[in-house]
Amino acid sequence: MKNSDYGLDGFLSHLKGVFSITVEDSRDIIKAFHQEMNLGLAGMNSSLKMIPSFVGPPKGTEKGRYIVVDLGGTNIRIMSVELDGKGNIDVSAVSRLVIPNEMICGTGEALFDHIAEYIGHFFEKHHIGGQKTYDLAFTFSFPIEQHSLVSGILIGWTKNFTASGVVGKDVVAMLSEALKRKNMGFINVVALANDTVGTLMARRYSDPSCDMGVIIGTGTNACYPEKTSRILKYTDPGTFEEIIINMEWGGFAGLKMNIYDQALDLASGNPGMQHLEKMVSGMYLGEIARRVIVDMITRGVLFCGSNLSALSGEYTLRTEHLSLVAQGSDFFEEFGITDVSETDRMAISEACRIVSTRSARIVGVAIAAVVTWMDKSLERNHTVAIDGALFEKYPGYSDCVADMLHELLGERAERIRLELVKDGSGIGSAVIGAVAASSCRHR
Repeated sequence: MKNSDYGLDGFLSHLKGVFSITVEDSRDIIKAFHQEMNLGLAGMNSSLKMIPSFVGPPKGTEKGRYIVVDLGGTNIRIMSVELDGKGNIDVSAVSRLVIPNEMICGTGEALFDHIAEYIGHFFEKHHIGGQKTYDLAFTFSFPIEQHSLVSGILIGWTKNFTASGVVGKDVVAMLSEALKRKNMGFINVVALANDTVGTLMARRYSDPSCDMGVIIGTGTNACYPEKTSRILKYTDPGTFEEIIINMEWGGFAGLKMNIYDQALDLASGNPGMQHLEKMVSGMYLGEIARRVIVDMITRGVLFCGSNLSALSGEYTLRTEHLSLVAQGSDFFEEFGITDVSETDRMAISEACRIVSTRSARIVGVAIAAVVTWMDKSLERNHTVAIDGALFEKYPGYSDCVADMLHELLGERAERIRLELVKDGSGIGSAVIGAVAASSCRHR
């Protein structure tokens, strides 16, 4: 494509085509999704890991009190959660803390010691005591290969964590050892979950129609309950007829990448991996848009070819900036860009809209793929529990996901309800602990 091939309107029209996800494309994506799900459940090579979580859906009658530790990234939440057995969840104490960078980039032992110290402070601050033992549910939102409800091996760090000596190790064992070192051996880790499974479990406790959990934030993932008879790689069904499958859908490789996606992927720290996540999640949308805008400047269709240096740094444009544009504001002052014409302002707004719309449409297709896997003809109602800032805060995003479902499924899309579940990841791990305790009692 030469500079002279397109004016601004022509380029934007071209861009729409480059980022389009048509209904026809979607049907191919759904077919590929189902193939990868099948392979993943059979333990064969697949871009969907389909990791068993070793727990079934709750009935809403489970009871118990749990200390919850939710490590989602640089922030950690510690909570005291009680389930009343009637579908109600009470959070009586919460602490939100930031993990210092030296712990994120230090040794694994120091990181887990730091987490154990936070738990100790939590007990002191909220005057928790009086019991001989406490059950702890651990939400750990990094890729893990789960071997049981209380065992998970870290596959690899994400979200800028680099703590040494943790990859390939059991994170539950590391937390338990740290608690003992800090004289808190009276705390037993009874459940391990990732944030996606937690989100599903938190909603399902009070809503029996909830059968899918989705995260759409900095990263993206999904989970759903699967019949144990269909999980060929799962050799220990225990007491559950269904167990929650953590799909790790960010790795799905059945999407066509355009030149901007390919350039971003090549420059990333994990080229060839996490294709869906790189096209959908909040970590990457700003960078995709930046690459589009830089291309427009280079071609002379934007800013008369100037202001290139202001946007030359990778990941300087963030999804928060795109959200500002979607609200009718802009990010130009922050980048030292002045005297922006109305034409250029509208062009950037449209470019950002094209990038974010594709993200939402891919999410809509992926949700449709999972729901139709569970219920091919959509004969029953499905609640999809969704957490994440991109879904919650980006203007028009949730509507765009719903629109994609309607395009694909017509009136049957009314049977899919998208529900925001805030902070469900931690609460859900308490539900997981209660489900596990209940299943043990009934064995």
